[in-house]
Amino acid sequence: MCWVGFIVRVCTIIHVPEFGKPYGGLKPQLEQIVSTTAATPPAATPPAVAAFRDLISQLTAEIAGKPLDATLDTWLNAHHGVASASYQQLKAACVQGAADGWLCKYEGGGLRYGRIFKPAEDLHGFSGDVVDMKDVAGPHHVHPEGEIDLIMPLDEGALFDGRPAGWMVTPAGSAHRPTVSQGRALVLYLLPNGRIEFTAAA
Repeated sequence: MCWVGFIVRVCTIIHVPEFGKPYGGLKPQLEQIVSTTAATPPAATPPAVAAFRDLISQLTAEIAGKPLDATLDTWLNAHHGVASASYQQLKAACVQGAADGWLCKYEGGGLRYGRIFKPAEDLHGFSGDVVDMKDVAGPHHVHPEGEIDLIMPLDEGALFDGRPAGWMVTPAGSAHRPTVSQGRALVLYLLPNGRIEFTAAA
């Protein structure tokens, strides 16, 4: 997975693999990055990062304790859908973070990715990752406690797992090879307790 203020540089995709191509040695790196002990918070958090964290905290406060299911999928798209201020704020923060380099810090397998926040009390137990993908299938993984995805196309019409701009919720135990088609998109992943399991095919 490539897992959020606008400046000069943008994240670009290079050496895009074919859909479904194995990721080989990328699996250990991904596991390290999403490990709950992978990163030490900086001594001073940049204002843009703190503002992004606050946006996520406000959102997760509304969904804390709710099952990750089709009902939550519908609720998120109804209350925080593409036309909402919350969606636009989150997307702007992700685009800015990718451009500034504090999001999508790592690259491999044709995508840029990175975990920006570990699970924390103020995030109501969710972690936060952002990926930058263009016409690529990411490494196969399982969601032990489910996953919430915010799909933010950068190219008009870009899809994530066949879904357009908006929210996608997958339940506990679900698995997929995350795929962006028809262009480029950023995707914000919210994982309960930060849990994700990359399979041997990753």
